[in-house]
Amino acid sequence: MILCIETATPLCSVALCDSNGVTAVKEYDEGRSHAASLTPGIVELLEKTGIRVADLEAVAVSKGPGSFTGLRIGVSTAKGLAYGASIPIIGINTTYSMFHGFISSGKDFRETDLFCPLLDARRLEVYHSVFSITGTVIKDTRAEIITAESYSDLPDTSRIFFFGDGSAKCMNIIRRKNIIYDTGFRISAASMQKPAYEFLSERRFENIAYFEPFYLKDFLATKPARNIL
Repeated sequence: MILCIETATPLCSVALCDSNGVTAVKEYDEGRSHAASLTPGIVELLEKTGIRVADLEAVAVSKGPGSFTGLRIGVSTAKGLAYGASIPIIGINTTYSMFHGFISSGKDFRETDLFCPLLDARRLEVYHSVFSITGTVIKDTRAEIITAESYSDLPDTSRIFFFGDGSAKCMNIIRRKNIIYDTGFRISAASMQKPAYEFLSERRFENIAYFEPFYLKDFLATKPARNIL
């Protein structure tokens, strides 16, 4: 059994998975901060299923890219659980778990299809990767400012699925006929089941002491609009 933690976006979720699939999931989209939702959600999920942290094979966490604050909370929580229970920690690229969540939706995909998970990175910028239907990386994870010429290097002969909370900002800018937009896709810890067990079987674990989120961009602190002092 693996506990999966997803905090890379405003949606916060946790899931318990085994090698056959997802056994339980809890998702929060109530406007509360991840700090207020995550730990109670984990406790509730474990109590509901009768699983102890010490019974887990590993803790898997979405390592980014995504929200700086959300990633810090998720990774810190995963590290604390893994260290306390002496179990491995698995870091999974957020776009890779999104890819697995999308292709498991039961849609009729083709071997030539390409998949582009997109995360909102503010303004006209997105974090994204491109995968083939087998999960092969076609374009590595990167941050990109969206223009009409974005993704022009991808073939016109393939259908390209855009999904995630960054896809909506592309719809009125990129008008290629072979791009299919799915703005209803919701990121979830449940999408981490397959990559989590893939990494577990390959023993691709993070070093608990040195593991940090994959921010992709440097954090830029902003000054408050009003100085109350």
